[in-house]
Amino acid sequence: MLTAFGVGEAPISMSGDPAEPRRLVHTIRAVGAVSSALARLGPGDPVGLRGPFGAGWPVAEATGRDVVIVAGGLGLAPLRPALYRLLAERARYGKIILLYGTRSPDDILFRGELEAWRRRLDIEIEVTVDHAAAAWHGHVGVVTTLIARADFDPLHAIALVCGPEVMMRFAIAALRHAGLQDESIYLSMERNMKCAVGFCGHCQFGTVFVCRDGPVFRHDRVQHLLALKEI
Repeated sequence: MLTAFGVGEAPISMSGDPAEPRRLVHTIRAVGAVSSALARLGPGDPVGLRGPFGAGWPVAEATGRDVVIVAGGLGLAPLRPALYRLLAERARYGKIILLYGTRSPDDILFRGELEAWRRRLDIEIEVTVDHAAAAWHGHVGVVTTLIARADFDPLHAIALVCGPEVMMRFAIAALRHAGLQDESIYLSMERNMKCAVGFCGHCQFGTVFVCRDGPVFRHDRVQHLLALKEI
């Protein structure tokens, strides 16, 4: 939770390298009062920070398995620390596949880093956009269409998914169609939190609290909730 003093606070994902715990990195898109105020801060300006709480990405459980990462839009930011850890310990995992989709080429995050990862040759990266002009020579279409094209062993794979909820629903369906079991699919259910310590109930998701019990959940734990409207 980041605070812009005099304006308010908002949940902002950690997006830096977990190997550098003294350097906290956040990726902020200025879309509201708090995020815009945070984006205007300069070196030396005060900012409030508390957390993190809850559960993170299961990189330990992914040892020895193929890892499929499906990111939509800003969903790449909270997945970035997991990618750092996977690549830092590359020999512990099978294939690492990143499937990333944005609305347009201009919305692609960490473009330089994506190109640097591509040059490593030990990670497969596919990027798609919903809409593009003639200058774009990559994939066009929603990110979930890339799942059927990805080459991984569904019996020995784990999927990490983050993006808008509608995108995650379709990603789950595509991953299950590809052969992944529900217990091998992990979702980040980030929501609009207020207290971030499980008291206010603002992020209650059925019987769980996203701030306290998540934001990362195994799909088999929350699949019945995803099917219910207005939760």
